[in-house]
Amino acid sequence: MRIAVIDGQGGGIGKHIVEQLRKKMPELDILALGTNALATGAMVRAGATEGASGEAAICYNVERVDMIVGSLAIMMVHGLLGEVTATIATAISASKADKIVLPIQRGNILLVGIQRTPLPHQIEALVTEVEERVKG
Repeated sequence: MRIAVIDGQGGGIGKHIVEQLRKKMPELDILALGTNALATGAMVRAGATEGASGEAAICYNVERVDMIVGSLAIMMVHGLLGEVTATIATAISASKADKIVLPIQRGNILLVGIQRTPLPHQIEALVTEVEERVKG
């Protein structure tokens, strides 16, 4: 199974996701997709199998993976700090890959009914969900 981890800015959240996925499932094929080279590099150093950066790379690769993981803020909200274009958000949304997202709330987006838990716990829950689907 091929999994894309998508992140932006410095790749901090993606880095932690990749580290935990690699620890639980060392055989996993993880593709780091960063909105910029800094984010991609952080995820590759954390253990991603390979990486690619930028709008074209993200749009091309989201159609070629089985699962996409990342934060809701980076995946579905275009214009976030100027990194996620409408084209990226559309490509991710349109991809047939399963999507598992962290409900990180940024800007003027409020997700009602979501329990507010620390980010490490959210990442742990995401990794557990991925593991169940991969081994399922």
